[in-house]
Amino acid sequence: MKSFTTFQNTLKIPSRVSISRSIIKNFSTRSVALHHVGKTTRLSTTLIHADDKDNRVTDVAPPINVSTTFRYDNENLIPWNQREDFTFLETTPIYSRLGHPNSTRLESIFNEILDGNSVIYSSGLAAYYAALTYFNPKRLFIEQSYHGCHSIANIFTRNYGLKQYTFADIEKFAQPGDIVHLESPVNPFGTSYDIQKLADRTHAKGALLLVDSTFAPPPLQNVWDFGADIVMHSATKYFGGHSDLLSGVLVVKALETSKKLKEDRIYLGTNIGNLESFLLLRSLRTYELRIKKQSENAEKLVKYLSDNKDVKFPNVLKNIYHSSLQTKEPFVTKQLKGGFGPVFSIILQNTEQCKKLPTLVKYFHHATSLGGVESLIEWRALTDPEIDQKLIRISVGCENVEDLINDLGCALKQLNDGAS
Repeated sequence: MKSFTTFQNTLKIPSRVSISRSIIKNFSTRSVALHHVGKTTRLSTTLIHADDKDNRVTDVAPPINVSTTFRYDNENLIPWNQREDFTFLETTPIYSRLGHPNSTRLESIFNEILDGNSVIYSSGLAAYYAALTYFNPKRLFIEQSYHGCHSIANIFTRNYGLKQYTFADIEKFAQPGDIVHLESPVNPFGTSYDIQKLADRTHAKGALLLVDSTFAPPPLQNVWDFGADIVMHSATKYFGGHSDLLSGVLVVKALETSKKLKEDRIYLGTNIGNLESFLLLRSLRTYELRIKKQSENAEKLVKYLSDNKDVKFPNVLKNIYHSSLQTKEPFVTKQLKGGFGPVFSIILQNTEQCKKLPTLVKYFHHATSLGGVESLIEWRALTDPEIDQKLIRISVGCENVEDLINDLGCALKQLNDGAS
């Protein structure tokens, strides 16, 4: 019997390697028109097609790449120390800590939807740690923001002498190379700061403005329009949207800066994992649908609470915090032109009410985090050591808003009547 190779040659059937290379070549040719698709198409199309250029197989849904190591391309053997940069990893992966197919696809999408050069990480805090490591500021100006960012800043202060100041100290102490860290809308309140005003103060001193826009990602808010130099997102939240993955992303303006961040990431060991990449790619396809629904739901729920605060809930509901209630601040609607963030907070009369409220609702899970399709309610003191212990944070999901209003309204009414 003839060998398969002889039989293959007789019929002129290309080898498996040739077939694979042909497929990849065809994909590359077919997807050229889709490169930088976000520049000419709208968000929903970009979310689904911005990574088409990275197709390696015929699967419509990107496969889960569980491999940590990849075979070398024996026709292109270039020693590591002869590489000008590490962009080759985007098309010829070697080891998943350096880069892998689905992390490359993610960065293709984020480059477009976040309008910059993106670097993906294993969590939001990994992204923040990477920013402080690379930019290496001597002074950090930071106020209310996610307590995890404060904890990382404290590590840098402990180990390297990073000096920390508030925004009121910018004019007195800021110098070129320093970082001003702003979260807007801010965790856990969901209220907004004037980004442009802070950017002007920051740039007047030669410092850099890093904006954490996790609570209002595009299309709700585009912080580049207001002077940001570095943008950060916890992709765990709205980009992930299903409470089943961890990821973070940094976005910078200069391509060279993103290359250096990626080189740092190799040795920090903070590239996103294979499975998380797959899950995040899945989530991004429906991101625009989810964020719009969540934003609309939150605005309606906040309005209901605000309208009935003193009428139905005077004995339980003390304050409500959300960007939609900052009616005296004209910058808010200018910044959040795509809609208000889906997180808000309420202050109750006492901590006992905070403990009880999550047990009375049906459609709000008592859990930390935010951004998922399911609504969450959290007595924030359980995870944030510095926050007012009478604060409840609410992350609004994609349920029917009338159901959410009835659910939370009934729970608050029960607490209110019990306190009267």
